[in-house]
Amino acid sequence: MEYGSIEREIWVDAAPEVVFDVVSNPDHIADWWLAETDVEPVAGSNGELVWSDQQAGTREVVRITVADAEPPRLFSFRWTHPKGEDASASNSLLVRFELNPRDGGTLLRMTETGFRERGWEAAVLEQQYNDHVQGWAFYLPRLQKLAESRPR
Repeated sequence: MEYGSIEREIWVDAAPEVVFDVVSNPDHIADWWLAETDVEPVAGSNGELVWSDQQAGTREVVRITVADAEPPRLFSFRWTHPKGEDASASNSLLVRFELNPRDGGTLLRMTETGFRERGWEAAVLEQQYNDHVQGWAFYLPRLQKLAESRPR
């Protein structure tokens, strides 16, 4: 396996404007991705994603930078870059949500790239890639369900 990119497509029974709001609005990100964030859906905006587990007493903080925000068709961001560094192609992963009207709803295409560019050793690359595959398998259906439950 090459561990180069993760690509998923899902059809969402909601308009692209609704889906864009769900993938980019901090209030909705907290609902489907279970992460609190302060990032604004504007290109160049920087922030953090924070996952907290009260029972375990853990808190994971990951930096995020919005790369593109073109409502209602595209939202992309770079994340996982080291603290103190600006996000770049060599130190972060790029997630793109492309939204296309289709059959009265939205075809959402999610792509995550940049795994090989991080320079991780083979075992770390494989583990990170597999963790993200499992993560998107969990979170994308939540995103779909939330978007479909929003008012039209």
